[in-house]
Amino acid sequence: MKERKKKKELSILRVLRNSGTPMTSAMITQELVASGQEISERTVRLYLQEMANDGLTTNIGKKGHQISEKGLGEFDSANIIDKVGFLSAKIDTMTYQMDFDLNTTSGNVVINVTLVEPGIFAKSIPLVSRVYKEGYAMGHLLTFLGPGETLGHIVVPEDMIGVGTVCSITMNGVLLKHAIPTTSRFGGLLELRDGKPVRFAEIIMYDGTSIDPLEIFIRSGMTNYIGAVKTGNGRIGASFREFPAESRDMVEHIDKKMKRIGLGGLLRIGMPGHALLDIPVSEGRVGAIVIGGLNPVSIMEETGARLYSRALAGLIDFRKLFRYEEMENRIKDFL
Repeated sequence: MKERKKKKELSILRVLRNSGTPMTSAMITQELVASGQEISERTVRLYLQEMANDGLTTNIGKKGHQISEKGLGEFDSANIIDKVGFLSAKIDTMTYQMDFDLNTTSGNVVINVTLVEPGIFAKSIPLVSRVYKEGYAMGHLLTFLGPGETLGHIVVPEDMIGVGTVCSITMNGVLLKHAIPTTSRFGGLLELRDGKPVRFAEIIMYDGTSIDPLEIFIRSGMTNYIGAVKTGNGRIGASFREFPAESRDMVEHIDKKMKRIGLGGLLRIGMPGHALLDIPVSEGRVGAIVIGGLNPVSIMEETGARLYSRALAGLIDFRKLFRYEEMENRIKDFL
């Protein structure tokens, strides 16, 4: 009985999580029945009442119910073995869904979202700007989401903002539009000496995790962005990709175009079949290092700020992004 109750709760949480917007009990029931589950609206209402009491969902009146932060945590931690490889699948999905056109600079790009109090972010702007200025960010663009705005499964709470930074998977999407398939192998901590990458200190394979590796490294206090921006010696987030060797020249060309419009690109690209920073690459493939999209906001964690960051949060119109030099003026709208 207890196990069955848990499965029903997770099913309801899954519906609310996938929706991204509040849902009534009737709407939730319809989704559950459509997925093959036998359940009445009355039963769903009873579950929602208990889940609200437990803090898993939030009742927002006539609009219905939405999943809470606690509910998201409960859902993410449940059946963790079943979700190994989930991140790789999500990378492929977001890559396919992205429709940004590099030639017209129009369409949607993939962004990460970090929730933070506006005042805390305002005080951190000098440090965040240094990450962009030193070239340790994915390009020079970002965006702000105000309270109540949604992106994917994230709803920005009152008294907070969502800082949207360009996700490195945007590179995958652009390359796919040019018929270049990308293999995302792992995310890791890239060690810098005198501002130059020397080795990956830690790595986590994408197909063996259910959470973005950089999120793990940030929460574990393993990064050193402050050292990277102040002395050139530190550890920042980066990932390792592979492309077909024949596409190397085209990848370099696309990389330059992405950097010109502020979307960022590759930190380093290797030679066909040759190891890159001691990472072996198969014959017929070329390795590349891509800067971590969460790097600009992650430096705040090192100053004691507690953040909620989600990589691959969703898609957003390129026109909503602005250059990092505008942060100071734009944050005033939320203070």
